[in-house]
Amino acid sequence: MNDETDERDGVLDLEDDSGAVIATVGRQLKLWREAAGFKHAEFGSAIGYGENLIYKVEAGKRIPRPEYLDGADKVLGAGGRISAMKKDVAEARYPKKVRDLAKLEREAVEIGAYGNHNMHGLLQTEEYARALFGVRRPALRTDDLERYVAARLSRQAIFDATPLTTLTFVQEEVTLRRPIGGRMVLRRQLERLLEVGQLRHVEIQVMPTDREDHAGMSGQLQLLKLRDDSAVGYSEAQLTTRLVADPKEVQVLELRYGIIRSQALSPRESLAFIEKVRGET
Repeated sequence: MNDETDERDGVLDLEDDSGAVIATVGRQLKLWREAAGFKHAEFGSAIGYGENLIYKVEAGKRIPRPEYLDGADKVLGAGGRISAMKKDVAEARYPKKVRDLAKLEREAVEIGAYGNHNMHGLLQTEEYARALFGVRRPALRTDDLERYVAARLSRQAIFDATPLTTLTFVQEEVTLRRPIGGRMVLRRQLERLLEVGQLRHVEIQVMPTDREDHAGMSGQLQLLKLRDDSAVGYSEAQLTTRLVADPKEVQVLELRYGIIRSQALSPRESLAFIEKVRGET
């Protein structure tokens, strides 16, 4: 059972830097095991995992779960040194671009985002996120899909972070109506918006499709104001992601986002609009 779980969600994407971290952890685990005089099968039996998985973890081909590291620490008498690797391993489970964005979001005092084709990642339910990744083409492998879903959901810890981060979102009306994953998935997603929209530090606005003037026609954008008083922009388009740090370019994005918010429905009107769409879904 442990082997099957790790086979599903522990496969590495070697195109980002996760591979180097996991390879290093694997080598360290091998050194600890050999120093303790354990064969692969003996060690696997002692910590509750199959021999095949022990080989793969030590070769850097599988990401060890927290329970694996805790079990190895105890059996090998590492005194917490192996368990201490859990933080680095946890971060390595997620793609680098997601880790970089999550780090920026944790450092932000204010985040503003305009979404024009799907719900913003911070607002997505697990079902919606899984359905969204599921329609990607070329199709993602199941283990990669689960990895991306977990990474997306992990970023939502920002809603409970202290001090509170001010979060504002503008969503195109079409994102409230497109049934990604089916009608019930969409309905639960709309219910999530209504729930999050009640938080004191969150404002959600809807941009109606019938607006004649629209400052967001260049595409989605995200703005992050950081604790050091600097600001950055972030955007994704097809196969590329772009971080905007040049103050002049950030200023342009801030101007556009401000106008987008002024053109959208107010937060109160937006929640009523979302409620209406939910009733129609």
